[in-house]
Amino acid sequence: MAPELVPALVRASVKRSRGAAKATAPVAAAEFDPVARVLVDLPLAHLDRTFDYLVPATMAEVARPGTRVKVRFAGQDVDAFVVERAAESDHSGRLAPLRRVVSSEPVLRPSVLELVGRVAERYAGSRADVLRLAVPPRHATTEKEASVPAPEVALDPAAAATAWSPYPAGEGFVRALAAGGDPRAVFGAGPGADWPLLLAHAAVAAYSSGRGALLCVPDGKDVARVDAALTTLLGPGHHVALVADSGPAQRYRDFLSIARGARRIVVGTRAAAFAPVHDLGLVAIWDDGDDLFAEPRAPYPHTREVLLTRAEVEGCGALVGGFARTVEADLLLRTGWAQEIAPDRALIRAAVTVAVAGATDRELERDPHARASRLPQQAHQLLRSALATGPVLVQTPRSGYAASLACERCRTPARCSSCTGPLRLGGPAEPPTCGWCGTVDAAWACPTCGHRGLRAPVVGESRTAEELGRAFPSIPVLTSAGDRVRASVPGRPSIVVATPGAEPVAEGGYAAVLLLDAWLALSRPDLRVREEALRRWLGAAALARSGGRVLVVGDPADPVLQALVRWDPAGFAERELADRASAHLPPACRLATITGSPGAVDDAVTLLSLPDGAESLGPVPHGDAGESRTVVRVPRAVGPELSAALREMQRLRSARKLDAVRVHVDPQAL
Repeated sequence: MAPELVPALVRASVKRSRGAAKATAPVAAAEFDPVARVLVDLPLAHLDRTFDYLVPATMAEVARPGTRVKVRFAGQDVDAFVVERAAESDHSGRLAPLRRVVSSEPVLRPSVLELVGRVAERYAGSRADVLRLAVPPRHATTEKEASVPAPEVALDPAAAATAWSPYPAGEGFVRALAAGGDPRAVFGAGPGADWPLLLAHAAVAAYSSGRGALLCVPDGKDVARVDAALTTLLGPGHHVALVADSGPAQRYRDFLSIARGARRIVVGTRAAAFAPVHDLGLVAIWDDGDDLFAEPRAPYPHTREVLLTRAEVEGCGALVGGFARTVEADLLLRTGWAQEIAPDRALIRAAVTVAVAGATDRELERDPHARASRLPQQAHQLLRSALATGPVLVQTPRSGYAASLACERCRTPARCSSCTGPLRLGGPAEPPTCGWCGTVDAAWACPTCGHRGLRAPVVGESRTAEELGRAFPSIPVLTSAGDRVRASVPGRPSIVVATPGAEPVAEGGYAAVLLLDAWLALSRPDLRVREEALRRWLGAAALARSGGRVLVVGDPADPVLQALVRWDPAGFAERELADRASAHLPPACRLATITGSPGAVDDAVTLLSLPDGAESLGPVPHGDAGESRTVVRVPRAVGPELSAALREMQRLRSARKLDAVRVHVDPQAL
């Protein structure tokens, strides 16, 4: 051995011996409840249980249930939450002590912990994964700040009943909330309804009974509208708005104000569903069919299911609202879990008139191409007359300029010569570019007929705005799509071209709404395509002012368009639910997908012990990454058994260190 290495080895040996002595040195335990049951922050399924640790006497006052701690686990320090203190442990050996208390702030309330456990069971995931959605990362500086209590305010529960009076069942709903009850309802808003104000009144009704309220909406634009409505009713300092772009410090500050009980009204996007509101009296979700409510991270919980589970856990009221009605919301009515709040038909007839271009013989006589043209004569007439009194909304399903291209002569789709990807145009003066590899193909020629001309069978909002700007040169044309979303527009005459979900609110409402390319909205290969199309159309039509007009360019015989014309989301959802039941599709059944490499999926299916009545479909190739997928479905009543079987399969797979698979229970799309 080289002489120069001896001192280093001696120092390392001494350091190891000191560390071992320190690790084995006896620790004085807490006098009362010296055992801490902790949940380690590790996503491995076979570790999804509590572990017992010794509470040192020096940590007895700060290692409370709900606090963050560090523990020694598998030879390394890991984060954990204390979920319980106990007098003794079932473990027969010696307990390792807690390494340290990261923070004495109890950030995990017992009710939220129970909710986390139920959500993990429902979606066959681990509690550690759900906890990352429920508890934001710690911000030490913010934690030292005191939360200012909400100021005193005089509440008038009668105002909420007055606001909900156009809906006969709605008035009784808010009165029950104000009386301390826990009513549950599915709310179908009428066209033109000021839904942010209605949600705010429902929250105030629960607040007047000394309880809290939790309101979830799809995006930040909607959060801002509800935030403004709550400020109008209560003034500042009584609620918090939880949005993703708040920043870590502000988000943790708002979270602490809720956890400490300084704020009891919360409005936010899907992450707000786990907010630790004290004495919760109401959970509400608006537009639950929006795909933004589907969590993209494991275990992929849906905000609606989280809130409904929370209503069960905490015994509070629940409100599922929207202009459209999802099949899941309709199932709540069919099972008796909730009651219906619906507008009167006279209110709907007075609020808006919906028509389909070319629906009558007279209209076809005037314009024989009304059903085939993208912008028929009837649409131009509607725009011209409505622009005399205010703004007009034009909804188109696609963003961009020209989303797809085809040969002008033979209609062959234009493909990239390098990778066969679809060609598209980004603007009127830009050459064709591949949507996959980005290759510019200015000299494209049709491989079928040799023609070099191109046409755009599907155009986006930019091309639509360009065409309307040429047709109405004296009218300003505004766009709202992608990363250029407008929250509102003034009430003066203008044409607003927007994609679904990006429609700005017009001051005083739109004089007319034009819905283009209905065929395109209904052509997606998706389980929820009809439900989603109707949801988007109703959301846009509801922005019209009282007495406004709505025109749809599509097939008048299509049942989805007929439901829009009648403004009948309830009847449509009932028929859609019946169709799903006959096809054994969610929510009439419980369905799960297992996705991963072919070998990993085969291993998972081998380990999966299916309950009685289960049906396994696949495996089949999935995506372009060489993965495969197996679909398992069971009757709805057997859903909990399927989730339990999937969790057990995940535990076995994790313990044996097999390749990972993605388990998704009741996915939004197949």
